[in-house]
Amino acid sequence: MQGPATFGSDKIMQEMTTDVIVVGAGPAGLMLAGELGRTGVRLLVLERRVQPGTAQKASGLGGRILDVLRFRGLLDRMTAVSGDPSPKPIFPFGGVHLDFTGLDETPMHAMAIPQARVEEFLAEDAVNLGAEIRRGHEVVAVTQDDDAVIAEVNGPDGPYRVRARYLVGCDGGCSRIRELAGIEFPGRTYPEVNRLAVVAVHESVTVLADGGIEVPGVGRIDPGFTRTDNGVFALGRVSSEDRVMFFQTTENDDAEYDNYEPLTMAELGDSVRRVLGAEVPLGAPTRLSRYQFQDRQAENYRVGRVFLAGDAAHLLPATGAAMNLGMTDSVNLAWKLAADIGGWAPADLLDTYHSERHFAGGRALLQTRAQAALRQGQDPAAEALRAVFQELLADEPALRRMGALVAGTDLRYPAPGTHSLTGTFAPDLILHTDQGTTTVAELMHAARPVLLDLADRADLREIVGEWAPRVEIHSAKTVDRPADALLIRPDGHIAWAATIDEPSDTAAADLRVALTRWFGV
Repeated sequence: MQGPATFGSDKIMQEMTTDVIVVGAGPAGLMLAGELGRTGVRLLVLERRVQPGTAQKASGLGGRILDVLRFRGLLDRMTAVSGDPSPKPIFPFGGVHLDFTGLDETPMHAMAIPQARVEEFLAEDAVNLGAEIRRGHEVVAVTQDDDAVIAEVNGPDGPYRVRARYLVGCDGGCSRIRELAGIEFPGRTYPEVNRLAVVAVHESVTVLADGGIEVPGVGRIDPGFTRTDNGVFALGRVSSEDRVMFFQTTENDDAEYDNYEPLTMAELGDSVRRVLGAEVPLGAPTRLSRYQFQDRQAENYRVGRVFLAGDAAHLLPATGAAMNLGMTDSVNLAWKLAADIGGWAPADLLDTYHSERHFAGGRALLQTRAQAALRQGQDPAAEALRAVFQELLADEPALRRMGALVAGTDLRYPAPGTHSLTGTFAPDLILHTDQGTTTVAELMHAARPVLLDLADRADLREIVGEWAPRVEIHSAKTVDRPADALLIRPDGHIAWAATIDEPSDTAAADLRVALTRWFGV
């Protein structure tokens, strides 16, 4: 990592201290700030932009992050903010679609909420939990030693220095922190540009019952994807009750665009004309955005006291997973940093952040790379591939499996233990206790480790008592218990599980190993 920048020898630089520096106030950085705040860790969020982001990037949350928000008691509050908590369970997948409308229970839940609103909500939560967010403060250099990491910052009132135990780069795909840390970011940028809008169609356009449109002088344009020699035009209805439609164009283009530069209606209209060869009258927009796909993953998520999370660690070549993946990075990292700062972390706990989340990033890249392969190509062979793939998705097991892959709910961290639940996200069981009915999610609001005893196993509770108050103990009954007991990490993943009626000698030995492995001696 490079040495500190020179700010002038005639000025003594102000220095402050904190536990963790979070660089970047996007979804990953703000989620990390809130998670650290719940554990009492002192932190400072530094964001180079002066104002909160207004660019209309992601349009919703989906997958595992919704379960995480429920486990923190945030989901209902965010649902109230979203205004449209239940979009249709149909999701694009590389030029085809995953249609879950015929299933009793969808494997992919989503919430329609603009990214700017997500950031606003998470920022409010983080500040309420003690985080300080400084906007217009840019980190220009980073150094570290065995005891601390030091960030050199340019702020509105001049340069200063921050000393901390750890620094986390959540500063996006063009991460300055990743660059300063010397972490390689291999991959490729796809030669295509996507422009999308949510607009009210012009009064001259007829909206058809099936979601298509009739354009004067052009004729009918079907809903879904229209492929031409010049690209792809996508059309969809946002609501059955009004004339608001979703439009998107995809064109091959080797130019590099600044996605913080807003898309204009003129640029979108030009793109529609190039792709369709015709003019489509468009009304007032409620969303405009432009993006290019990149396929990249950082070789390391950690170098010493510097970590990466969110887009700084990975860029995906398809939509629908990036915000989910980045925010769950933060949930995985936060409790481990808090454990180390609190003095009870096992020696290699922080290393598990890279091993677990690099693995999770690889799973996300797997399905988004598959999407990239499916959507490319306009010849009959490519069309046949998409048709066959869509036919396979008519089978419910295949559809459910793909939904879980996109949602990230099939993720199981590699972990010792033979129980099928070990390494998976804890099910949100309904629990009956002496104090009344509760759920697993409600037990996890404080982001603390939990031993959930489902079979009145005093032998297991006695062992976990040696780790009190580090690990909370809760006894409950539930219908069709999946195990006699579950040891749940603060991020909601199961560290250990006892099989039903497992003998005390084997259960006790494995429980002690898991407790020591994750929560120290």
